[in-house]
Amino acid sequence: MSGASAKNDTPVDSKDVLVRYMESGCKPPEQWRIGTEHEKFAFRLSDLKPLTYDGDQGIRELLMRLTRFGWEPVYEGENVIALTSKDGGSVSLEPAGQVELSGAAVENIHQTCDEVSSHLQQVKAIAREMEIGFVGLGYRPKWPVDDVPWMPKGRYKIMREYMPKKGKLGLEMMKSTCTVQVNLDFCSEKSMVEMFRIALALQPVATALWANSPFRNGKPSEYLSFRSHIWTDVDPDRSGMLPFVFEDGMGFERYVDYALDVPMYFVYRDGNYIDASGQSFRDFMAGKLPAYPGHTPVLSDWVDHLSTIFPEVRLKTFLEMRGADGGPWNRLCALSAFWVGLLYDDEARAAAWDLVKDWTAEERQTLRDQVPTTALKTPFRNKTVRDIACEALSISHRGLKNRNRLDSVGMDESHFLQPILQTAESGLTPADELLAAYHRLWHGNVDQVFTEYAY
Repeated sequence: MSGASAKNDTPVDSKDVLVRYMESGCKPPEQWRIGTEHEKFAFRLSDLKPLTYDGDQGIRELLMRLTRFGWEPVYEGENVIALTSKDGGSVSLEPAGQVELSGAAVENIHQTCDEVSSHLQQVKAIAREMEIGFVGLGYRPKWPVDDVPWMPKGRYKIMREYMPKKGKLGLEMMKSTCTVQVNLDFCSEKSMVEMFRIALALQPVATALWANSPFRNGKPSEYLSFRSHIWTDVDPDRSGMLPFVFEDGMGFERYVDYALDVPMYFVYRDGNYIDASGQSFRDFMAGKLPAYPGHTPVLSDWVDHLSTIFPEVRLKTFLEMRGADGGPWNRLCALSAFWVGLLYDDEARAAAWDLVKDWTAEERQTLRDQVPTTALKTPFRNKTVRDIACEALSISHRGLKNRNRLDSVGMDESHFLQPILQTAESGLTPADELLAAYHRLWHGNVDQVFTEYAY
């Protein structure tokens, strides 16, 4: 989740302005970039509890100490809520203190992995001083949601009051989940639609391969990706598999129509969040927003609104792949490699579309519903998700080979898929490995995950 967008005062006086904004994301392939975002849980070494905002072991202190590495603090009132860097990256404050790195837009996976590694070195250096730790999982393994502190950020107050009106698990999503996502470019409306359809269809496959959240409240849950299950009961107005993306007529305008129908959360003005939860952006455009009567939106309001929509794949001026659990650093790099290999090479993208083009909306939804529980073992037609994963990884591997982006020792990007290739071949997800350790090595004590799986 992000904060309010940078101010853009372009008036939004018609839907055409919104469509043109979405179209502005089109870039020639030589300018395509890769953005990787990942979240992780911070905890105190002494008692494994999540960090509060204030205090010597708090999130504020962590953020301020990171400024020694060149990060600049961003404030909301008196509170530090994010850090930014000159290269475009940021460290943001998530609802319950999850620490997110939003990476800069880079040219290849080598740079992505260097960025992730540098960030983890920085936070680990601070962690040693503060006697805290970090762990990469999709769901908080130990503490009930009521025991987890809120961070002081205006938009989160609005969201936490509105979400329970729409679903049962919205607060769990905000306070107890971590994800890794990849942001990718497109060159035209046609390529955007192609990429969007492939990414939506294969998102459950990514969820299965990266499934890494089997625990809840210190014990195994019924899921291998409890994080993914949570999204099925957060808010049906703003989440899901978006069947319309596969229909004739899909394009920028169709997505704008969808986004206009999603209820708002807020309007950000002069450093304050105005609660507009449940209200209509269409009314805002007409100057009839009940929370802010007589005012009309500017383009940054639209950017903010897009950031409050949470489907499995999200369109802004780029595409966001949102289906994977948080995890260890090599799996962060692997997720970027997986999607870049599938979508940034013409041959691979055509093969990926051939793989999924005859899947029905019902089949895609069934995959989405079942994968959080059975992951790679989920049946599909006369095979399993594991079989599909192996095919998708083969296509991605070929796409990365075709890209031929080499590092300083001549290695291409395909080697970043290695940990996921092993997962697909074995059929055992990270969650399966965690559960095996819980039952056999840890003797039912989930606390061991904080040491054996910490960054």
